[in-house]
Amino acid sequence: MELEQCINFILTKAQLSVHHLFKAELLPFGVTPGQYGVLKCLWDENGQTVKQLAERLFLDSSTVTGILDRMENRGLIEKKADPKDRRALQVLLTEKGRELEAPVTQAISNANRKAVREMDEIQSDTLKQLLHKLNPGD
Repeated sequence: MELEQCINFILTKAQLSVHHLFKAELLPFGVTPGQYGVLKCLWDENGQTVKQLAERLFLDSSTVTGILDRMENRGLIEKKADPKDRRALQVLLTEKGRELEAPVTQAISNANRKAVREMDEIQSDTLKQLLHKLNPGD
């Protein structure tokens, strides 16, 4: 099999392209694609634990902890002991983190449009459906 026909190669190349696109759209807000994932989770449900965020984002806890530390240093989130489990940390948005919701959501929408700009709506929907089929349980 030619390298260019290998599913892993094709997906990796596409993911890098999309990642660079999202990174560029988020740059004016000082947010990385990983930080966007955390912000989106917290905009949907503020006060999640590190473990909950890691599970939702399909990342290990140590990776999420690094992302959270950088976000906390920028004043986007704060970490507190979870009142339900003192061993766990609850992650809460700050006002600065909440204020990013509208502009960053627009930037993500723009990035999504740009990522599929060469496709019509049916092709874009089909791509998403096919990619979901690669993920067991979706």
